[in-house]
Amino acid sequence: MLEKLISYLSRELDLSAENLNRDTTFESLHLDSLDTVEMLMDLEEELGVDLELDEKVTTLGELADFIESKLD
Repeated sequence: MLEKLISYLSRELDLSAENLNRDTTFESLHLDSLDTVEMLMDLEEELGVDLELDEKVTTLGELADFIESKLD
């Protein structure tokens, strides 16, 4: 899942995937709450799962873990 997130963000933000990893924070990517909501909506559509966040996630790794828990 982490690789999918990295691929998505590198494509959407025009960033090198090599600069993104599990510890990359959303703040460091300058993503605001609207950007985050749009990303989650895109991922929900792509994965066919509800991704309403129960708690705040701050890194790509945390989001990847959250998504994987919803897919189980």
